[in-house]
Order: sequence, then C-alpha cells, then structure tokens
Amino acid sequence: MELSPFIQGIIIGLTLAVPVGPISLLCIRRTIADGRLHGIVSGLGVSTADTAYAAIAVLGLTVVSGVILSQQLFFRACAGIVFILVGSRVFLSVPKGVRENAGHESYPKDYLSMLAIALANPLTILFFIVVLPGFGIVLGGTSLLTSAEFVLGIFSGSVAWWVVLCGAIGSVRSRFSTENLLWINRISGILIICFGVGSLLFLMLAR
Repeated sequence: MELSPFIQGIIIGLTLAVPVGPISLLCIRRTIADGRLHGIVSGLGVSTADTAYAAIAVLGLTVVSGVILSQQLFFRACAGIVFILVGSRVFLSVPKGVRENAGHESYPKDYLSMLAIALANPLTILFFIVVLPGFGIVLGGTSLLTSAEFVLGIFSGSVAWWVVLCGAIGSVRSRFSTENLLWINRISGILIICFGVGSLLFLMLAR
C-alpha cells in the first residue's frame, strides 16, 4: 500500500531532525538550561527552516534553489563561523543556577536564532532535491494540494521529534546539578566548535 504524501512527509521530517548535530546540541542545551518549552520553541525554528527548504524543492522554485545552491560555499562558511562563535559562547557561559537573578532568553529569540542558523545550511535543500524523487515526489510536477500535504507532513514530523526529545530531557532537567550544567556547557561548546571548524576545513580542502 502506497503511503500518503503526509505520512511520507513525516518520515522525511523525522529523518532530518533525528540525527545529532550542532543544531540538535543547541536545542538540547537550551532544554536543560532553560526548560523544555525553550527547547521546543528552538526546535520549532529548525522545523520552520526545514519546511521552507522543502517547499522550495517541492514547488520547483528553481530560481530560488539555484541561487542558494550556487552560493552554498558562502552559506556554509557563514554557518561554520556561526557555529564557532555560538560554541565559544556556550563553552564560556555560566549555568543559570550559578548566577543570581539570571533570566532566560525570550521565546522569540529562541525561535529566530535557531531559524537563522538552520537557514544558513544549504545542504538541507540539496537533501530534498536528491531524496524527494525516491519518495515518488516529482519536483514541480505535483498538484498544489499534494505538495502542501507533503510539506505539512515534513513540518509535523520535525516538530513531533522536538516535542518528544525536549519534553523527555526537560522532565529530568531538575536532576542536573550546577556542576553537571557546567560540564554540559563545556562539552556542548567544544562539540559545536568542532562542527564549525570541521565545516570550514572541509570547504578549504574542497577548493
């Protein structure tokens, strides 16, 4: 039995969201430091970026996708630099529990910051261009309703993952001591910096 476009979209959304990378580490860290809702809102920003790229690929917006792919070295270099800067900030940050009267970041800032970081990764749209035909999705050749159903499935699958992941981590965050949070910041910061440095080195070696 052939799966509906919505179910196919959910599978694709999960495929994108589940692998652990620098973006996942940022969402996990925010969940532990600030609470599950901050992590979920951050994940929502990532889901929005993935869905935007999916819509571009499915609707066959060749001009937009062409520009993004033609400038992918620039976008990937920017993403690498951003990861290094963000990782450094995470590494040097002091857990909220150590500082008195420290407030959390606002939800809009959580959302917009992760949206910007995720949009800086042009490999996402390349993923869609390569993978979607294997799911029977002909780029630019499906009806608007089918395309919308598929894209909605991608968004739903991605959001579902962040809700489950951040919800599970948020439920045990109270068990983390200040020392635990400090180590989480250090390790997460180093890993994120490594992702950024690795991305820049890859670009340099590829030239």
